[in-house]
Amino acid sequence: MGERLKTKSRAHWIAFFVCLSVSIILMVGGAIVPPPFVIDASIFKAVGWLFGFAALAQVPAIVESGKSATIQKGDTSLTIGDGADEDEETSQEE
Repeated sequence: MGERLKTKSRAHWIAFFVCLSVSIILMVGGAIVPPPFVIDASIFKAVGWLFGFAALAQVPAIVESGKSATIQKGDTSLTIGDGADEDEETSQEE
């Protein structure tokens, strides 16, 4: 069972670094291709999507560690985990 958790944990990091590497390659490629250093908006959009997938790849690791995370975009809010650590922080601040 312990080996399975290590493999899952490794898979999260591998997915994260693959998305990060592809994003960096896209940015560098966009800067090199003529006209130089004029990066098209589609490159920025693709990098944003890849960073989104990289963040989603970390969700299982967040849940396994007992932490929680909140993602907000406009009026939409998504809380991953039980949110108990956020409640503790709020009660400590009061």
